[in-house]
Order: sequence, then structure tokens, then C-alpha cells
Amino acid sequence: QVQLVESGGGLVQAGDSLRLSCAASGRTFSSYAVGWFRQAPGKEREFVACISKGGGSTYYVDSVKGRFTISRDNAKITVYLQMNSLKPEDTDVYYCAVTQLSWIQTNGASYDYWGQGTQVTVSS
Repeated sequence: QVQLVESGGGLVQAGDSLRLSCAASGRTFSSYAVGWFRQAPGKEREFVACISKGGGSTYYVDSVKGRFTISRDNAKITVYLQMNSLKPEDTDVYYCAVTQLSWIQTNGASYDYWGQGTQVTVSS
């Protein structure tokens, strides 16, 4: 069992930055790939970024490439999402998720554990 807690969301202006954190419990965290997803009310959940178990591979949805960076600190069992140059269209609830697979996964159905989400609101 893995429990995930996201933090770092908030209200910012367009062009600002935020860093989201996903703190995990469980000693096997370092064996799992971790992803970030986002979802707005009435919209489908969208994949944002994923990082492999060792952190050597990352993958991003096209809309955030060059602006967002996913990283992990396995010693701190935490995954981060650095979000720069934020846009109003980035406004969503952001969720981190863990898959028991070790490589990159973009399909939410591949993930086994989810956090409760953190709200990111970007004003224009």
C-alpha cells in the first residue's frame, strides 16, 4: 500500500511558478514510476508528466514541455513538479499517482495509487 499527499498548489498569476510536491509512504516507492495528472470539473483527467523509478526517464504532455519539470528524491520519497511560465489554461486540480510498473506510463488506468489532489489556479 502506498499513500500519497500532494502539496504546493495555490493561486498565482500568469507567468508565475509553483512547485508541487508529492510525499509518499512505503519503502518500495523507489521501485515505482510516478506520474502527475490534472483534472478540471466536468473534464477528463489529463496526463501531465511521468518519471521512471530511477528518475532517468521523464515524459511530458506537449502542452507543458519546456515549462514543467518532474523530478524525484527517492531518499525523501517525494516527487516534485516544477511548473514555470504558468498559463490560465494550467488551472486544474493536480494529482500524483504511482504505478507498480517501473517505466513511463501515460494512461491513468495503469496507476494503482492516487493522492487527494492539490488545486492550482492561474489568473490572467
